[in-house]
Amino acid sequence: MPKRSGIGLNVAIQVILALALFAGVNRLSWRYYARWDLSPSQDYTLSEASLNYLNGLSRDVQIFIVFGRDSKVYGEVQSLSEEYRIHGRQRIKVKSIDPVRDIERAEQLKADTGLSLAQNGVLIRCGSNKRFITEEELVVRESGTSTNRRIIEFRGEDAITSALVSVVEGRIRRFYYVVGKGSRSDAALSDAYSAAVDLGKQQNFEAIQVNLSEVTRVPPDADGLLILGPRYDFSEREIAMLDDYWKTKRAGIFVMLDPGGETGRLDAFLTMNGVRPRGDRVLVAESSSTGARKEFSVIAEFLKDVPYLRHLASSAITLAGQSESLELRDQDTALKEQAIKVMPLIRASPRYWGERQYLEELPVVDEEDTLPPIYLAASIERGAVTDESQRADSSRMVVVSNATLLDKQTMLAVNRDFVSAGLNWLLNRERLIGITSKPKRSYRIQLTKRQHELIFWVTSVTLPGIVLALGFMVWASRRAA
Repeated sequence: MPKRSGIGLNVAIQVILALALFAGVNRLSWRYYARWDLSPSQDYTLSEASLNYLNGLSRDVQIFIVFGRDSKVYGEVQSLSEEYRIHGRQRIKVKSIDPVRDIERAEQLKADTGLSLAQNGVLIRCGSNKRFITEEELVVRESGTSTNRRIIEFRGEDAITSALVSVVEGRIRRFYYVVGKGSRSDAALSDAYSAAVDLGKQQNFEAIQVNLSEVTRVPPDADGLLILGPRYDFSEREIAMLDDYWKTKRAGIFVMLDPGGETGRLDAFLTMNGVRPRGDRVLVAESSSTGARKEFSVIAEFLKDVPYLRHLASSAITLAGQSESLELRDQDTALKEQAIKVMPLIRASPRYWGERQYLEELPVVDEEDTLPPIYLAASIERGAVTDESQRADSSRMVVVSNATLLDKQTMLAVNRDFVSAGLNWLLNRERLIGITSKPKRSYRIQLTKRQHELIFWVTSVTLPGIVLALGFMVWASRRAA
């Protein structure tokens, strides 16, 4: 028999080896691991746009989750913030504060930032720059006047990445919204401006109204111009101002044309830069058993070879109201000599055509009409070069031949994502393109009476019976021994 000291030494060595193995396995699992997002909507997976931005992050950022634990989106916010920390290359630190339970830490944060923190939200701080995102900015609720409207979308990634850009850049970009040119209606004008303001909150820019008839030039601090659905034309002086701005470095113009508007000078300006509005109407018409049917609402698709629309390539977009076709002069030699590049963005489905006699009861295709492919949106880049390091100085324009993209009644998520992508492209922010809201789905299981009974018998009788039988067998074997 071995001596007692030998047995003790053997046991000690085994314990030490077991502890070393346990520590080593934990160390390896902490440094090398794989994570999977198994949620149906990939709620906890950051988009390529956010990942690209985090990969280039050059400053340290703090994220404070100031949420009560009873919030319905606390779990999503906590998990999403953890994704930013993991992919932030140790540049992002995340702290969670419950203002109800952690009163001392909450008061200290208020003193440090000067914010009231009177509601749930996410505080993002980089140096002296800070941005507080309220809980309501993180979600989209169903329409209505009820105080308990259900959350239908979670757009936390959109809001947090935008806030990161805001605090890291240190300044808010400015888009000037051109007014004084009329609109289809007061409601349409209000909807477009409200949508621009909301997009600004998400994408870190301000939407400021400007009347070009009251200024001598486009404001020098403008990062872009928004010309959304004008009914009346620009004067020659205003077109000259627009042309002067367009010929500067890093100019950005987003144009939504109203086919029913009288904007000859604006159309000529666009034509001079490679995109000519044809003045027709894109439609499909057919004779049915109930009579003639004429449809102006256009179902269209995004071009797959446009880099900043790649995340929308599998989506379809519906343009309500009326649209006109665009002639793209992408092979024009004179434009190439000016380093102007034209690229189509949206193309109507093949069954639509551009009709000149659109007021007829049953229009038919003839020689003066435009046959597919029908382009409804295009981009123009002035100063486009192959060297990416020099493309930051190019001037950019997006032209859409429809004025209803931002109407409250017809705007879908894909409309907002397209406009958002276009504005980020104008600002040379390709890294931020592609962040979409995550839908919140409710799942319900309907059980029949038979299924209820089966669950009762399995959980209340069968499983306890198996455990009781195993216990009896163990007891009997011990009695027999």
